[in-house]
Amino acid sequence: MSSTTPVGERIGRIAGTWFPLVVLIAGAIAIVMPQLFLPLGPWINTLLGIIMLGMGLTLQPVDFKVIAKKPKAFLIGIVAQYVIMPLTAIALALAFQLPPALLVGVVLVGSAPGGTSSNVMVYLAKGDTALSVAMTTASTLLAPVLTPLLVLWLAGSYLPVDAWGLFQSIIFIVLLPVIAGVVLRLLLPKLVQAILPWLPLVSVTGITLVVLAVVAGSAATILSVGLLVVLVVILHNGIGYGLGFLAAKSVGLDTSARRAVAIEVGMQNSGLAAGLARTHFTPEAALPAAIFSVWHNVSGALLASFWSRRPPKDAAAHDESAAVIS
Repeated sequence: MSSTTPVGERIGRIAGTWFPLVVLIAGAIAIVMPQLFLPLGPWINTLLGIIMLGMGLTLQPVDFKVIAKKPKAFLIGIVAQYVIMPLTAIALALAFQLPPALLVGVVLVGSAPGGTSSNVMVYLAKGDTALSVAMTTASTLLAPVLTPLLVLWLAGSYLPVDAWGLFQSIIFIVLLPVIAGVVLRLLLPKLVQAILPWLPLVSVTGITLVVLAVVAGSAATILSVGLLVVLVVILHNGIGYGLGFLAAKSVGLDTSARRAVAIEVGMQNSGLAAGLARTHFTPEAALPAAIFSVWHNVSGALLASFWSRRPPKDAAAHDESAAVIS
């Protein structure tokens, strides 16, 4: 990294590189000293809104060109996102006989949109970053409708689900901040361009604080049933990667697109799931999302590292879309 690289960009890259380790350490600290971080609980949705605002600030019209260029890849990615993960979630929750609160928590994770850190993981994995960004954005914009409906359908018979309340929460936590970010970039392009390098640090800080808050609120449950939930989360995440890759392969997508779809499907916006669980259910319902927040960043980084050493033959897609992350 050149010494002439702006400070914000250098800090942003460092934050992105060490993100998985930071989140892992935060989760461990919150289990050991939960009382310190319980006051963060009421701020979870605000923190998520700030993260979503940052996502909106990064969006440009060029990010959506991939929809016209690769409609099949985009469509299979979105369908896989909202079919594979929700159905895998309920199947695992029932197979492991999770209690209702944990069952709805797993379903919430499965019904959430793509994770906010997935774009970086796809880039590092030499995947199709433009496709990844388009998928994350589209699944996020669809979340106010699809997430409540999926949770109601899959978990409504196990625990009362306020689908309208979930819809309203997602509108305020996700949709409005993303739209605000897009509008700000249009109105104040120079200001937004100046703060863009700092956004990875903002996202890492925000997600870390969310993990601290959620894990602290569920510390007792983690210690009692944590290993079982960890197993479910690891399986959920791994099945998402595997079936996402196979879904992309089955329709003939190139290697870089397969990697993008796999990571997009496997990585969820578990912070949003945690916020919704605490707002509309119980702290215990947020436990699967808290563990997923830690694990999918670790597994995503490991998968990206594995693929980064195996460049796809059709590497042009990665080269063309590098500007999305840079």
